[in-house]
Amino acid sequence: MLFGKTIVVTGVASGIGCRTAELAGQMGANVIGIDRSKPEQGFGQFLKGDISTAEGVASIAGALPDRLDALCNVAGVSGKSGAADTLAINFFGLRALSEALAPKLREGGSVVNVASIAGYGWRENGARAAAIARTTGFPDATEIVVQHDIPNDAGYPVSKEILLVWTMLAAHQEQFRSRGIRVNAVSPGPVETPILQQFRDVLGDARVNSDVEAVGRAGTPDDVAPAILFLCSDAARWINGTNIAADGGLEAAVTVQAHFS
Repeated sequence: MLFGKTIVVTGVASGIGCRTAELAGQMGANVIGIDRSKPEQGFGQFLKGDISTAEGVASIAGALPDRLDALCNVAGVSGKSGAADTLAINFFGLRALSEALAPKLREGGSVVNVASIAGYGWRENGARAAAIARTTGFPDATEIVVQHDIPNDAGYPVSKEILLVWTMLAAHQEQFRSRGIRVNAVSPGPVETPILQQFRDVLGDARVNSDVEAVGRAGTPDDVAPAILFLCSDAARWINGTNIAADGGLEAAVTVQAHFS
């Protein structure tokens, strides 16, 4: 489904980003992988880059070719480094890269954001998420954290709440919609990746263990990468502004517990 497409994948040094890039290449795509660290295995083209600053995003965008088919925003941090750093990478940098590459994405192209079940709270925190999602440019994340009183231990879930809300907003923004560029998200549950222990440190063992027990096992990058790449393909041409919960049924379990039990 991806033969001949040029797909940019961020966060390729490990975990979901690594597997997404690898699988995209196996499916015939021309892959450009981006990360702060070079991955151990080789696939496609690698571009060293950092999305945590406006300058870093501009450098990445300037180095990429003028015609792209899809952008997979997989790069992210666990929240262990504090709320400001987490928002800068997990949302502001991700959004800035998406907006910078919009003119390079072909008509009918795709942006796929990797969110998380941790962003489930956007429903209760929608006003805050929308206010931050509607900011422009690359604001000072520290000022945003202070303005909205976001504690460090909430940085990760808040970043994913904002990302899910922005995914819905962006699907109808002129820069994407006018050229038929679809903007969607994939939300994994707990996944066996190198930063899973960091999630345990931030969210707590009880939360992570409860999520794993609800669906029987933790996920793997192999469980999530196909969903990301499906959204990059023409088979998903009528899917826009939505979130796919690639979590073994965890979102359904949380929803049932919250609303139907």
